[in-house]
This record gives sequence, structure tokens and C-alpha cells, in this order.
Amino acid sequence: MKRTSILALLFFLTLSAFAQDLSLYKKEEFVAKGDTLRYRILYPKNFDASKKYPVILFLHGRGESGNDNERQLTHGAKLFLNDNFRNNNEVITIFPQCAENSYWANVEIETVSNKRFFTFVKGGQATLSMSLLLQFSGQFFRNSFVDPTKIYVGGLSMGGMGTFEILRRKPKTFAAAFAICGGDNVQNVKKYKNIPLWIFHGGLDDVVTPQFSYGIYKKLTDLGNKPKFTLYLKANHNSWDSAFAEPELLPWLLSHKKQ
Repeated sequence: MKRTSILALLFFLTLSAFAQDLSLYKKEEFVAKGDTLRYRILYPKNFDASKKYPVILFLHGRGESGNDNERQLTHGAKLFLNDNFRNNNEVITIFPQCAENSYWANVEIETVSNKRFFTFVKGGQATLSMSLLLQFSGQFFRNSFVDPTKIYVGGLSMGGMGTFEILRRKPKTFAAAFAICGGDNVQNVKKYKNIPLWIFHGGLDDVVTPQFSYGIYKKLTDLGNKPKFTLYLKANHNSWDSAFAEPELLPWLLSHKKQ
């Protein structure tokens, strides 16, 4: 068999194996007043409803929005499918999907010459997708198998913005959080000033400026928090690749417990 054919076969087999792994994320829907939030959920191996488990809520970026209940697994899903992680951590992981006509965060976006400009709102009403997420999570977190002291949230790009958004809307819910290439109005930061937070951004990000993440880090520091802030100097918007490669990301996240 020619080398190119072998490589093509290996690539196909790898994709097939990954697709099969993704099927471990069960497809679910949450419906409220006729509106639907689609999500995928990964239960730990040997799930036992009589036990209590940590929960990680992961918010995807704009490019994965839709209603197929699949695209939201594009970035980050395999992080929680890693055998070493799954064999050593019993965690429930949830990937909700934002609708294409909505947004995780309450932010005004204007496009000029194919470049997007973000104006983060102070306070304000939640978007439809965030409202559905708040309702769903509030209901799901009340399940007897959820450990209320070990609930976490993280996300990238629009999901990073959504992470800050849900932290300020549910400041007493989460034990810790991480946000990758996101942003928020710094006047909102005081709402989540007591939550352990790891912030990531690419120094060359030309989609969401790293100044947004730095502004949040600076404000939290001024308020007495000690957030972790990692700036990848040579990374552009896809700084999530570097963040996901951080060996301490998930151990750090899961080390926190809400008092």
C-alpha cells in the first residue's frame, strides 16, 4: 500500500475513533416555554446516581453555535475523554449549545471592515441562550447526584465571555472557573471577585483583544482576588490549544471546593 494511502487510512481511523468517543457524550435537550437548549453530557465511568459528583460546565465559542447538538464538542471535548483523566476523576461534564441567533454574553458587537468590535454591557438582561442555560443549570444542579460544593464552569472566546457572565449571575454557585480569550465589562467583576479564576489569552489575538482579559485580571487583583493569568505571547485567537495543553488546568480546577 502506498504511503499516502496508509496515512489517509490512519487519519480516517483516527477520526472514526474520535467520533465514537464523542458518542459517549449523551444528547439531551432542555425546554422552557417553547425554547430549547440542546446539550451533550458525559457521565463518569460506572456512574452511580446514589453518589455525588463534581460538575464541569463548558461553554463553546461562536463558531460552534447552532442546533445540531454536535458542533459544541469541536474544542475541549476530548480533554474530558482522556483515559487518564476519566480513570482518575469521576466528573460530570456538560457542553450546552448556544443558538445561532443568540449569544452567551450580553455584549454589543459591531463589524467594521470585517473586524468585530465588542462593547461589554454592565449588568443588563440575559440573552435567550444564557437565560435557558441559567434555568437548565439551576434545575440540573439540584439533582441529588451533584456535589453542590464542586461545580465549575469554563469556556473559550464567546464561551469565555459567557463564563464571566454566568459567574456574575450565579456568584454563589461555582467553586472555580477558567476563561480563555474572553472578556467582560470590568464593572461586572466585583460580582465574582471571590471565585478562584484562571484566565488565558493569546498575545497576538486579533479577534478578541487580550486587553479584555488583562482588564479583568487587573480589576480582580485590585479587589483582593489573586486570579491566575496566562498570556501566550505568540498565540492568536486559538489560545485554547495552549490552555488545553496545560497539565495543571483540570487538577487546579477540581482542587477547589466551595465553602
